[in-house]
Amino acid sequence: MASDQSFVDYVCDQLAPAGEIIHKKMFGEYGLYCQDKIFALVCDNRLYFKPTEAGREFIGNPEMAPPYPGAREYFLIEEKLEDSEWLTALLRSSLPELPAPKPRRKRKP
Repeated sequence: MASDQSFVDYVCDQLAPAGEIIHKKMFGEYGLYCQDKIFALVCDNRLYFKPTEAGREFIGNPEMAPPYPGAREYFLIEEKLEDSEWLTALLRSSLPELPAPKPRRKRKP
C-alpha cells in the first residue's frame, strides 16, 4: 500500500521547524530530505528515520523495523508523530551524522 500524500505533507509540516523539508516520490513511497541529505523514508504511512548514534541517544531505546522487505532496519517513529518539537530535535541531532549527497555524474552525450 502506497503512502497518502496527506500523511507525507503532515510529517513534513511537523518537521518544518528544522529547515526546508523536501519529499521525493521513490517507487511509490517517499524519501524525506533536509539540507540535501536523505534522513527518513515514509512507507505505508509510517515514518522511518535513518539510524544514527545521536538519534539512538536522543530516542533512548528506539523501535527498529525495515521500511520495506529486504531493507536494513530504521528507527520506526509512531508515537511521537504529533510532537513537532520532539521530531525536530531528533532531526537536528541526526542530521550532522548523515552523509552528504554524492555528486551526480554527468551523462555522456
